[in-house]
Amino acid sequence: MPAKPIKMVAFGDSLTAGLGLPANQAFPVRLQKALKSKGINVDMVNAGVSGDTTSAGRDRLDWSIPEGTDAVILELGANDGMRGTDPKVTRAALSDILTRLKARNIAVLLCGMLAPPNYGADYAARFNAIYPELAKEFGVPLYPFFLEGVAAETKLNQKDGIHPTAEGVDRIVKNMLPAVEALLGAIAGQRS
Repeated sequence: MPAKPIKMVAFGDSLTAGLGLPANQAFPVRLQKALKSKGINVDMVNAGVSGDTTSAGRDRLDWSIPEGTDAVILELGANDGMRGTDPKVTRAALSDILTRLKARNIAVLLCGMLAPPNYGADYAARFNAIYPELAKEFGVPLYPFFLEGVAAETKLNQKDGIHPTAEGVDRIVKNMLPAVEALLGAIAGQRS
């Protein structure tokens, strides 16, 4: 009898939602397909909302993550960085999200984000430190930079230079797959 699928929610902003792409090219759909090709059965929910900041994500957390969710890929912060939001505000919102997911016994893969260079080195240092510090504090795995290998690669981004093309999404999925498999392996281990 096949194991019941792991319920996973991709919780994020336009990078998760798949802004500018057909629905079947969005990150959660491509990730689910990649996992399936490895024989890993996941029920994936795309809870990406374009334009969401970490604070907006926190505000919709409870109704975005249904009961029975086993794992969350947390991808928020790009809009905070682009708007120059105070890193203290971003950190507090992510900390609240992680606290609440942990209280519900939901496994989390935290996806890091890097500040755009236009706010200067001090801002970038404060912003970029949020993710590794929270991963350590909450004991959750960190995928250091969601757009690794895609950011600033012209051919992997749409005309806006911010949102990945379908090829860019596939690169993200390929890069992130080992981290997602490790997370799901830990969940499967807890179930048996």
